[in-house]
Amino acid sequence: MRPGTALSIRDLSFTYPDGTEVLKGIDLDVDRGERVALLGPNGAGKTTLLLHLIGILGGHGGRINVAGLDLDDTSLAEVRRRVGLVFQDPDDQLFMPSVSEDVAFGPANYGVSGEALQHRVGDALERVGMGSAGPRAPHHLSGGERRRVAVATVLAMEPEILVLDEPSSNLDPLGRRRLAEVLNRLDITLILVTHDLPYALQLCRRAVILNEGRVAADGPTPSIMGDPSVMAVNQLELPPGFDPGLVIRRQAVDPD
Repeated sequence: MRPGTALSIRDLSFTYPDGTEVLKGIDLDVDRGERVALLGPNGAGKTTLLLHLIGILGGHGGRINVAGLDLDDTSLAEVRRRVGLVFQDPDDQLFMPSVSEDVAFGPANYGVSGEALQHRVGDALERVGMGSAGPRAPHHLSGGERRRVAVATVLAMEPEILVLDEPSSNLDPLGRRRLAEVLNRLDITLILVTHDLPYALQLCRRAVILNEGRVAADGPTPSIMGDPSVMAVNQLELPPGFDPGLVIRRQAVDPD
């Protein structure tokens, strides 16, 4: 694996017990600090790939390396700490009586305690703009606030890679914008799995399209979305009136 690589996947394949072949020799490298949108139609294998990254699925061929650590039975716990997955539904992640207890749950189970645990909880909540929410009950928060607290529960584990599954789903425009502002501020390797193509364009410079279990396209997000043939063959559609060319021209003027 190259120095500076956060994630390396080689020849990853997977077939479900019913005989459905979902992943067919996936090769993918993600550099440290890179932001990658993982796109593709329903059934392309995106969720199956995510479940491999945290070791829920596996054993059917291929290799996954996270920050220099090969994923296997002996490294599973550490890889799960290094790859933080934020689920599509924050209610799958928030189950404690208070926000601070939810954020503390992960690191506490890894042996962090006392002032170190309090610092992790406070820092994670500050990073998502929820610094004063610790005493609140999660079910009293808005949908956007719960989504940001779910991100904080993962950040408290100090992961190498942050993976988000459909983070903008069911958010109103304000919640969607505030979450994007949080994610843009984070200094972390990010993988965004989404059908929300404008959100992917806003957050990720690179896009990888999965289709029929293979990597069908990999390149700058504006270029991929600005290519009608690539979009059509991979069953991806931008919202009516949305012009990715504006982003292409803006990034040409300001590449940073």
